[in-house]
Amino acid sequence: MSDTPPQRAPAPPFAAASLIAVIFINMLGFGIIVPLLPFYAKSFNAQPWQIGLIFGAYSVGSFIGEPFWGRLSDRYGRKPLLISTITGNCLCYLALAFAPNIWAAFFIRLAGGLAAGNGAVVQGYIADVTPPEKRARQMAYQGAAWNVGLIIGPSVGGFFAHPNAGPIGFRIPLFIASGLAALCVTAIALIIRESRVREKGISHRPSRWAAIGEAVSHGVIGRMMLLTFLVGFAFTGIESQFGLWSQARFGWGPKDIAVCFAFTGVTAFFCQTLLTGRLSERFGEGKMLAVGMAITALAAAGQVMSTSGAMTVALMCITAAGQSVAFPNVGAIISRTADPHRQGQILGLNNACGAAARVIGPICAGLLVPVLRDGPFILGALVVAPAILLALSAVRRAGPAEAEPSRASS
Repeated sequence: MSDTPPQRAPAPPFAAASLIAVIFINMLGFGIIVPLLPFYAKSFNAQPWQIGLIFGAYSVGSFIGEPFWGRLSDRYGRKPLLISTITGNCLCYLALAFAPNIWAAFFIRLAGGLAAGNGAVVQGYIADVTPPEKRARQMAYQGAAWNVGLIIGPSVGGFFAHPNAGPIGFRIPLFIASGLAALCVTAIALIIRESRVREKGISHRPSRWAAIGEAVSHGVIGRMMLLTFLVGFAFTGIESQFGLWSQARFGWGPKDIAVCFAFTGVTAFFCQTLLTGRLSERFGEGKMLAVGMAITALAAAGQVMSTSGAMTVALMCITAAGQSVAFPNVGAIISRTADPHRQGQILGLNNACGAAARVIGPICAGLLVPVLRDGPFILGALVVAPAILLALSAVRRAGPAEAEPSRASS
């Protein structure tokens, strides 16, 4: 491993904001498709377990892709990896429009998840062009762009989809998503400047498995990865069962659930744009990470005692606020602590933990619900509570790393 800091290209003003604005276009396409997937799968007469596979395939692909693309971006630069992965996503949306059966759709979604597992590349770019003390703010803006895509996208997809026409009725939304990805690629090629000079003088790079071992055993990064998995496991489990839970408890239908998630998305957006960065810069990333986790755990536990739809919406908004305050700090802390030559790879490993949680969490929640209807919320609160201690212990171990990056070795 070289002690020489990686070379970075001169960053133009608002470089991170420009990338986030461009990536939003691609996120909008993602938001168009996700709510339509159950209806798309049903148009092939898919069984419930096959619908679950369609959802899970994307996360499996992301699990594989995140550390892989992050590692390549450390070596070859962020821009070429963004262009290639989003191009792959564009082609997968197009292929999905012409999928002949449910199994073809499954493999296309798997490939789409692999291509879309480029969150570490985006985070790596932000880390490259942003001073350490401002990274939580910029990563919060990235999360805000994601939430806006998930708010606007479903309405666009719902307007253009025609489920009664069978699989062909979903082609227009898929064409729109593909076109947005193509527009995103064009904008990156023309507007976004590379943040990193290609590295040629690094004499030793650890193997992928050695890098995983180093990251897991690291006093800060290992704890952040475990925290990402635990929280992702808890809340994807809640999200996967929320529709059925709210239907059983309050008689909610799809429109009620959509309104609830719209409120949570708006709450997350305002927290990420107005609060997260300011609070982290004032009180410290580690403290705000712990506070955010505490808020989410309390809100999840409170759902068990919810007596009305309004109370449920309020608690979901509080949950969204807690996660919005907390999670941008994870990427910021990792980017400061990781070896500068391997930021993309380490951020990718952390994102892979989140992708694994999105596969395992819904499965465990689905097994728990027949035994205990409120089980996903109880499990969520119990799993997140240790994550608060993980956040605090990681900060204590980081010490000066909160002020200055150190290498990703213990």
